[in-house]
Parts: sequence; C-alpha cells; structure tokens
Amino acid sequence: MIYADNAATTKMSKRAIEAMLPYFSEGYGNPSSLHSAGQRAAEALVSARKRIASCLNALPREITFTSGGSEADNQALLSAARLGAKQGKRHIVSTAFEHHAVLHSLKRLEEEGFSVTLLPVPENGILSAQAVEEAIRPNTCLVSVMYANNEIGTIQPIAEIGAICKRKGVLFHTDAVQAVGHLPIDVEAQHIDLLSLSAHKFHGPKGVGALYARKGIPLMPLIEGGAQERGKRAGTENIPAIVGMAAALEETCAGMEERSARLKVLRDRLIDGLREIPHSILNGDREKRLPSNVHFCFEGIEGESLLLLLDDRGICASSGSACTSGSLDPSHVLLAIGRPHEIAHGSLRLSLSEETTEEEVDFIVQSVKEVVAYLRGISPVWRDLANGKKQFILS
Repeated sequence: MIYADNAATTKMSKRAIEAMLPYFSEGYGNPSSLHSAGQRAAEALVSARKRIASCLNALPREITFTSGGSEADNQALLSAARLGAKQGKRHIVSTAFEHHAVLHSLKRLEEEGFSVTLLPVPENGILSAQAVEEAIRPNTCLVSVMYANNEIGTIQPIAEIGAICKRKGVLFHTDAVQAVGHLPIDVEAQHIDLLSLSAHKFHGPKGVGALYARKGIPLMPLIEGGAQERGKRAGTENIPAIVGMAAALEETCAGMEERSARLKVLRDRLIDGLREIPHSILNGDREKRLPSNVHFCFEGIEGESLLLLLDDRGICASSGSACTSGSLDPSHVLLAIGRPHEIAHGSLRLSLSEETTEEEVDFIVQSVKEVVAYLRGISPVWRDLANGKKQFILS
C-alpha cells in the first residue's frame, strides 16, 4: 500500500506510541486526584504542556488541551466573538476557503447577530495581507485566517496579517492544523493571538489537540462541568493522548528542516509528472505550499472514480478534506479559487510523508496517468470535448 493521504491523518510515530504506553497501565491516575497516582499523571500533564508550548514559543499556561482542531477552532472563534461583543465590536474577517470548523462557527455567530466578511481568495490560493487590512473596520473584533489550506496546501502570509491585526488592535486567530509540525511557527514573532492544532496531523494520536490563547484572552468553555484546564475545558484530561501529542510534536519539530527539504523534492517530482497529463491543472501556488501537498484537477473525469481506481492499485489518496468526503458537492476551496464546478469535481489531493519514496512517487504518477486515460476513454463528456462538441476549459 502507498499511503498518500497524510493531510487527512498520519501514521503514529513509534516515539509517540512508546511515550503513551505507560499511562495506560502504570501512570493511569486522574490528574485531578490528590494521591500520588494522580499527581504522577498531573506531572505528565504539566510536562506535556511545557513541551508543546516550547514548540510554538508560547507560555505553558497559554495552552489548553482539546479533542482536536475542530474544537479548538470553535472555542477560539466563540471566545473572541464574546469578548468583542462586550467591547461593542461584532464584526469578523475570515476567508472563503477556511475549514468548515471555522465556517460553521462563523455561520452560528452570524445567526447571533455578528457580521462576517469572507474574503475572496485569488486563483493561486494565497490571500494578500492588504486585503485583510482593507476589510478591518472600527468594530472588527477578530480576524481568522488558516495558516495552510487543508486541501490545496497554500501557505498564507501569517506574520504580515498578524502584524496588521496587532497594529489595529484586533485579535488574530489561525487554524494551523495543517501547519503545526510541518512549518516553523513562532506565535510571538508572528503576532498570533489564537492558534488551533491537532495531534493526528503530525504523527500523534487522534482525538486530541490544543488551543493556544495569548495570555489575557479569556476563553469561553464549550464544555461545562469541572475545573480542568484552568476552568477552560471541563472533563478529565486524556493523559496518554496528550503525552503522545507532545512527543510527536517535539520529534517532528526537531527534524523539520531536513524533512521539508526532502519532501519538497518529492512533491516537485510528483507535480512535474502529473503536469504531463493533458487538460490538467495544479491547484494553488507552485512554491508557497506545504512541502507534502500536491493537488490537481483533471478535466473530463469524476474525482470519486479516480480515487476508487487508484485504491485498486494500492494508492490511498483523496479529493479534498476528509471532513467532507461524503459530500457530492464540489470542494468549496476549489470554487473559492475560481475553479468551475465541472473542473472541481475532477480533483485529486496527494499528501506525502517522510516515508514516501521516489519509487512510490513514480508509481503514483504512472498510475494516475493510466487511470485518467481510462476514465476519459469511457466518458461521454470527454468524447464530446475530444470531438469538439464542447470546449475544453483547461488548456
């Protein structure tokens, strides 16, 4: 099997697994308990918080553990909105291609009387900091821009946007689920006030994540019922998962530069190979994208058929976000960058890992070429395009 869907989830690292194991059978105490077993668990919690904070250049008390990126996004947006409302500010700026955890939270806030500006995204998938600045109003309480897009992999000018928000006195949140562990992040240097992350995107366990909130920003609990996480998130902390997340993040941050350089070579090899397919297009900027991300559209085919036939060949890929894989609608990300519906339906996302080899990349290229040719050969739509009855959209 060739696993090329690392943007959906990653294989857990051995270091993360080994770090977790003792807390299932030995250090299984409740960290809120006063006895020695509980205090050993509490010490592990304190240590993990410090280690994760260090990877972001944050303070330990600025880290709140969550069930993952979606919960962190929800808590960040709802907390910032509540704080803004107290100050008489009820306007939020975001983008049209955010993850649905952000977009659905914004929809909820609109229903509560907030106004939301969703900035359009250029075809290259990179928002301009100037567009954000121009959208900020006197009553803007929050700007939320994802660090790296979860589908097309483009990296946003986070430090520039953060500097603008700081200058204008507006809170800045970034959904960094796809970026943490893959790109260098410094919340101080980049002027980030709120940041969401999820462990299973960087070889940690599923079901655990964190929200960074700059000191002084009050968080609204989404879950009531206890004093855990300094009253910001009730419920007994998942110590094994939290410890695994800290181990995975430390490991991936330590080897980031070398790993990214290798992945970029493989990524570009994959892009060059797939660009040889006629009437195809790379989605997002060629250079300013995650080292592991490749996203293409192929005219005249359906992405679902492409995925199923690639799976028959032992290749695990996706058409976009795993959170919307059951939807028949085209990707909102592709529509946001201007892809027509008929093109957006023929999409393929490949996301590599440090275990990916050149031989696997070459096999993927050859397989996609053959499968696309096969699907086009049985497609009446492609037949009309080839015969000139319809006009090609992609050159």
